[in-house]
Amino acid sequence: MNIDSEIIFLVEESAEGGYQARALGESIFTEAENMAELKQNVKEAVLTHFEEGQHPPVIRLHFVKEELMKI
Repeated sequence: MNIDSEIIFLVEESAEGGYQARALGESIFTEAENMAELKQNVKEAVLTHFEEGQHPPVIRLHFVKEELMKI
């Protein structure tokens, strides 16, 4: 991944409560009880995943909401 790029996380509500986030194109996954905790966990996961100074400068959270409709 180029240092000038961003990393995108898909964020979904967890079936057990709270939130889970999964990075696109990288093996990074984290979860948390609330949004503030999730944002902190995502930052920590990115910094841990990449070598020092090699992480993307921007983290984008893409919120996915699934809704079931019956006909």
